[in-house]
Amino acid sequence: MSKVVLKDIKKTYDNKKIIIDNINLEIEDKEFLVLVGASGCGKSTILRMIAGLEEISGGELYIGDKKVNNVHPKDRDIAFVFQSYALYPHMTVYENIAFGLKMRKVKKDEIDKKVKEAAKILDLEELLDRRPKQLSGGQRQRVALGRAIVRNPQVFLMDEPLSNLDAKLRVQMRSEIKKLHEKLQTTFIYVTHDQTEALTMGDRIVVLDKGIIQQVDTPENIYNNPSNMFVAGFIGSPQINFITCSILNNTLVFGDLALELPQEVMDIIQNNKKVVIGIRPEDMINSEGNIKLCVKVDMTELLGSEKIAYFNIGDNKCCAKLPAKYDLDETLILSIDSKKMFFFDEKTGERII
Repeated sequence: MSKVVLKDIKKTYDNKKIIIDNINLEIEDKEFLVLVGASGCGKSTILRMIAGLEEISGGELYIGDKKVNNVHPKDRDIAFVFQSYALYPHMTVYENIAFGLKMRKVKKDEIDKKVKEAAKILDLEELLDRRPKQLSGGQRQRVALGRAIVRNPQVFLMDEPLSNLDAKLRVQMRSEIKKLHEKLQTTFIYVTHDQTEALTMGDRIVVLDKGIIQQVDTPENIYNNPSNMFVAGFIGSPQINFITCSILNNTLVFGDLALELPQEVMDIIQNNKKVVIGIRPEDMINSEGNIKLCVKVDMTELLGSEKIAYFNIGDNKCCAKLPAKYDLDETLILSIDSKKMFFFDEKTGERII
């Protein structure tokens, strides 16, 4: 059983600066959970507290059924994969993978068996005699994973393990880590600032901001049903369009457009109130759109099979994602389905509908 539970976990420095503010989170056995957020949001601090590398200022941390607040890192039955790989340059691949087992005084034949099993899983069998300087970035990352695998831990902790790789290798390693999780059938907790990694890898995603959980959900729900403006703006590329509007006499006013709102929307949104609507760039041109709006295109970017058109709606900078073959001149007729709009409270940023 490799369930991880955080109860009211808090981290402060100098008893003043709050880094993590009362985090409550249950990570299920065999789950692949991704912690995502901007730099400084606290995601790596949470990972390091689970590992025992950071002291917990308050709350309770459980791995399996055991409270581990004061348990030494080596006794927590976890494996940590670092961003920097942390390989010993003077050791071979075999020796790097075997190092942790040797320190635990595991028998030589058992070490050999475990190292070779891990090398087979990670396609490192032909590289066991090489040293790290003779390996590519992706190969070094696989060696770091191999060193974790041989431990057969309850929980794998990964702190931005792909950030040092180029774009092509990151895509390849994302797939390899997911396959590894399926093979090992154990709990993975993965930290990244890359929302693409979060969406493609996680069973569930935890979106963090300033040490506070903003939303915990499946990738689909995080994208399609964000709980607030921060989540909506952080997840998705290009970023969602935010347009500040007024509600006047059951009418939504933004730019030069006045849209009469359905009664079910008005039942939730009070009249004479400012709101922010969110529209994904891919939803700006919709065949079922009931809102038509002509905008002047300021700039376009070609991204292979797609192009991004940039324009203003009122004082709001917006963009639309279009097929590369879309016939585009200085103006663009937007066609928006009102059902694809998100409504947020302007003051709190919380989702209204």
